Amino acid sequence: MNKRKSLSRNVAGFVLATLFSLTAAASPTGGIKLRTIGGCVSAQGTPLAGVAVTDGSNIVLTDSQGCYSLATMPDTRFVYISTPSGYDVPLSQGSIPLFYQSLTPSDSIYDFHLTPSASQDSKHAFVVHTDVQVTSKSDVDQFAKQIVPDTKQTLQRLSEQGYKVFATDCGDIVGDTPSLFDSYINACKVLNTPFFRIIGNHDMDYWGRSFETSYRTFNRLFGPTHYSMNCGEAHYIFINDNFYTGFGINYIGYIPENTLRWLEQDLSLLQKGALVFVFMHIPSAESTDLDHATFNYDWLANVRQFHHMFKDFNTHIISGHTHFNANLEFNSRLYEHVTAAVCGTWWRTEECMDGTPRGYGVYMVDGNRVSWLYKSAGYPDSYQLRAYPPGCASEYPDEVVANVWNYDSRWRVELLEDGKPTATMKQYTGFDPVSHAHCSDKKVVLYDWISPITNPHMFHARPKNPAAKLQVHATDRFGNVFIADVQSPKL
Repeated sequence: MNKRKSLSRNVAGFVLATLFSLTAAASPTGGIKLRTIGGCVSAQGTPLAGVAVTDGSNIVLTDSQGCYSLATMPDTRFVYISTPSGYDVPLSQGSIPLFYQSLTPSDSIYDFHLTPSASQDSKHAFVVHTDVQVTSKSDVDQFAKQIVPDTKQTLQRLSEQGYKVFATDCGDIVGDTPSLFDSYINACKVLNTPFFRIIGNHDMDYWGRSFETSYRTFNRLFGPTHYSMNCGEAHYIFINDNFYTGFGINYIGYIPENTLRWLEQDLSLLQKGALVFVFMHIPSAESTDLDHATFNYDWLANVRQFHHMFKDFNTHIISGHTHFNANLEFNSRLYEHVTAAVCGTWWRTEECMDGTPRGYGVYMVDGNRVSWLYKSAGYPDSYQLRAYPPGCASEYPDEVVANVWNYDSRWRVELLEDGKPTATMKQYTGFDPVSHAHCSDKKVVLYDWISPITNPHMFHARPKNPAAKLQVHATDRFGNVFIADVQSPKL
């Protein structure tokens, strides 16, 4: 199961002994009484050995009979598994994977019954939603009519290409409107696909006295706020990095120590060099220049410590929160995909504030090889850029400009004139003409605090012959070529 190393009984004993010592240290009298739970993990009656089982604090592995025993704190809410490669868990309401069970005061046995995957999962694919952020029934209707069918078509196409498929969501499912969770879940039923979700800051329960009170609604609907699973040769981790301060509706990007301890155990079960995906809401950083980073509640405060935990792995962090697209290449083994919003500009425009069309990420995994693209809702996969004629951008009024929203350092962007390349376009940080116009119009946008923002994935070049047929030619890191005609925007 994902090349996991066997955990000896001595190590398991050490984990439990550590838990007992921590518990005793937490109380002057050592009076907290741990509760022991256990059970078995099987697939069609066959016991599964080596499956990771956790209460969210400590991890044990099932023995040769597929059984586990776990000492846990009395206020623990869940016991759950890190689903092994090659197996599926039951699905609730068409999209909620039941890899977890809620603990009850009276029960002590919690068994998990898995199903062998119908297809070989070393080749698999997944989509990434983030910031659906519905705040009204109208928003839910737009999501159901524009995003869900598009997502379903993408998943179906990938399945037909031989990929095992699932979906993920990086949070802010609702916009401080928990009453809409049920409508959102109902809209997703038609996907009939496992949808692994994490909590966003706008999904939290505010006005509680502490961080620990902030995720009860999410727990009730979707289960734990940090967990992992396996598919093929890849390991998938889902983290809550929205730390509620207990003051009003304020939060910071921060991962607490108890989550980091759990993560440390989870990663210890992987071989070095393993392919790891980490999903969280708030991006880990604003840029790759961590040496000059300053505190900002919209980035991860303990980013350096967090990144260090993945030094031995080939890691892709996938986040949202910002409502714009960005790719951060920290080093050759750590890449972050900050994904634009499903809602666009809060369901008022088809594009986000940086000009990225509303849509979602698509990732294809074959063994340990990964490729990806950004799928604009309502458009083909080939829609990867917009190109504007001279006169559209105030930064370069006499030049062609283009927005290549999923750009990273290995893309190449060129200007074509009558089908021939005449210039390599230069990257700059500036406004997308369409989003600038929409976000400047308070009759279009919903909130008065919305304003145009610049983005670093703009490109410019001066045409040699403005009367020629002008196009922009972009080649991504995987060699895929995308061409956009230079044309005035439709506002």
